[in-house]
Amino acid sequence: MVTGRNALHRWLPTGGGLRDEAWAGRHRLMTRLLAACVAALVVYGALQDELGGGNLTTWLLLLVLPCVVAASVLPGRRLPSILVALGFTMVCAAFVAMTHGQTEAHFTFFIAVGALALYRDWAPFGVFLVATTVHHGVFGIFDAELTYGHHSAQTHPLFWAVIHGVAVLFAAAFQVVQWRLTEAEEERAQENLDESQAQLSVAFDETPVPMAIFAPDGRVVRTNTAYRNWLRLPAELPAGTLVTDLPIALADPSARPVFDQLVEQNGSSIHLGRYRRKDTGELLWVEVHGTALQDRTGRLRLIFVHCLDVTESRRHQEELQQQVRHDALTGLLSRSAFENDLALLLSGAEPVNVLYLDVDRFKSINDGAGHAAGDELLRGLSARLAATVPSGALVARLGGDEFVVALAGSPQAGARVGQAVLSAFTEPLEVGEGHLQVSLSLGLAAGYGAERADDTVLAADTAMYAAKRAGGNRMQIFSDDMRVRVRERIVAETRLREALSADLTETLPIWFQPIVAAGTGRVVGAEALVRMRTPEGDLLGPGHFIPAAEETGLIVPLGEHVLRRAVIRLLEWSDHLEYVSVNVSPRQLAEPDFVPMLAGLLAAHPTLDPSRLILEITETALLGSSVDIRERLETIKRLGVRIALDDFGTGYSSLTWLQSVPADVVKLDRSFVAGLSADPRKASIIQAVLWLARSLNMSVVAEGVEDPADWHALRELDCPSCQGYLFAKPMSPAEFAAFVQPAATRREALPLAS
Repeated sequence: MVTGRNALHRWLPTGGGLRDEAWAGRHRLMTRLLAACVAALVVYGALQDELGGGNLTTWLLLLVLPCVVAASVLPGRRLPSILVALGFTMVCAAFVAMTHGQTEAHFTFFIAVGALALYRDWAPFGVFLVATTVHHGVFGIFDAELTYGHHSAQTHPLFWAVIHGVAVLFAAAFQVVQWRLTEAEEERAQENLDESQAQLSVAFDETPVPMAIFAPDGRVVRTNTAYRNWLRLPAELPAGTLVTDLPIALADPSARPVFDQLVEQNGSSIHLGRYRRKDTGELLWVEVHGTALQDRTGRLRLIFVHCLDVTESRRHQEELQQQVRHDALTGLLSRSAFENDLALLLSGAEPVNVLYLDVDRFKSINDGAGHAAGDELLRGLSARLAATVPSGALVARLGGDEFVVALAGSPQAGARVGQAVLSAFTEPLEVGEGHLQVSLSLGLAAGYGAERADDTVLAADTAMYAAKRAGGNRMQIFSDDMRVRVRERIVAETRLREALSADLTETLPIWFQPIVAAGTGRVVGAEALVRMRTPEGDLLGPGHFIPAAEETGLIVPLGEHVLRRAVIRLLEWSDHLEYVSVNVSPRQLAEPDFVPMLAGLLAAHPTLDPSRLILEITETALLGSSVDIRERLETIKRLGVRIALDDFGTGYSSLTWLQSVPADVVKLDRSFVAGLSADPRKASIIQAVLWLARSLNMSVVAEGVEDPADWHALRELDCPSCQGYLFAKPMSPAEFAAFVQPAATRREALPLAS
């Protein structure tokens, strides 16, 4: 008899072993869950009049609410937990009745069994089992229709009561087993805590991350399944296997082994290295996280490592960096890559010829045939251009339909290449199913010395505009009398100074382009964009005066005006707009008074949440300034203002930038978005940016969305926000207010702009 009791005691949980604070926490959870179930069933019953929901609701309130109240106020453990068990029984029974005994409703009893097992007490557990059995038997006899939702059970209620009862008992039995196993684990953990910590837990073997334990002398002590699968090891390693016997080694034989570094450091460390499989020669990038396990005297006992195979991530990053160095549309060099390579080329002994190319009447082609045809035209033009220029020449797309070629050699050699380029485009380009005849305007300039890179490109650009003004389809060589573009910038500077000295709200109005949620099209923000109204009443875009503002420093007062007007509009549209973003130039950001001005502006509007203001910066601000821009950005963020990395992907941008710049938002350049729906490579790159942005708690805005197919692709990639002509062009404040307020009032998705 005693032996039987001992055996029973060994197999059944004791119960009541929770500490007071642990039991109290679980009881509060169970009581609140019961109250929430009552509330949910009251609402459900009120909506189910045809099921008798009103009567059941009254019954439920009269019977269960006292259980909830009593369980909350009564002292002790046993009685409150029993009341909770009874309450859950009645809630489950009521739900079954409300659904006319549908089988799915009976699942609630199985859920309640598991929930009540949290008490780890036989009293509430047993009361629930008894009450459940009584419910299925008694109610199944007296009102089978409300207890069982199928004809067979209604005809033979006792039989199905047994079926349901056995099922619940089986569920309870598994809970009891789990309960007892938990108690046993706790006992063993308490008795063998030090040993269990040294040998790890069961999770070591179950985790999908490759893990291993090594002795200080290099012996392999233990590996998990993921580690063996990763290295293709047998289930049991031979005794005495060393880390040097493993089928993987550093790709650089001269590099110091990571294991030796871990032993020497005797702490926690992370190592990223390139490894090679000894059997296949496959190269892997592996991030090794090592932790030293020491005894009480500080002596190294074991080294615990887990290995992350980041090969795919590195490949994605390299692909992104490759994409960043090259124009996403054409595959030619990007602007920043060209500027970098041109400086190196100009450092040589030979002069360097720069050819600046622009497609004649490209806007008409683009508007007439569509952006897709325009993009295809640019791709075809790029391929023919790259095939025409000599090998080793730098070929880049600077943006839009502007291209540039740089090659070392005499000016005569540069002129011959220019003529060859013109001749190459006498034949039409294949675009879609047809052909398009295009012509180019070329400007040629020669330069010497890396410090003259910008001047040389500007000279070629000036010559190109002279060729375009002369009718296009020709090449002009730069000469000192080609100063038309310079004069135009002088005119732009004069206009800007006059505008800044007048009524800024009239001469420099701020327009706004909506930024929408990609999933719904709902307006969530706006970008502030400055315009210039001339004395003649013409409205000029920023391209007519921003370059002059940057060169002369007038961008500082101009930028302050844009910021102040944007803040005023943000306050006006508080009910309809989450944020406004403002472009900040490198010149502004480098000004020592910029941050104090921004702080004063925020202080003047104490009701404004600073996080609703976003400052957009470009890589030029990060690379071309002598001040510590990162420190300045950190100061701005301490004011509560958010930072956006603008035109991401057009320069040196990479995953490294996202990690190093304290940005909150990444604005993906149009070149990544255009044609996204038909380019899996772009989708892969954008997916990588989105993944890393999410991991760094950054948001992403896709710029230049013009094609519904591209918008759909962005939604499929779960891009948070979009901006572009597909939704709306920039508009005046009055137009913007009329545009956004009705949509916000109706709480509907913003309709697409035509």
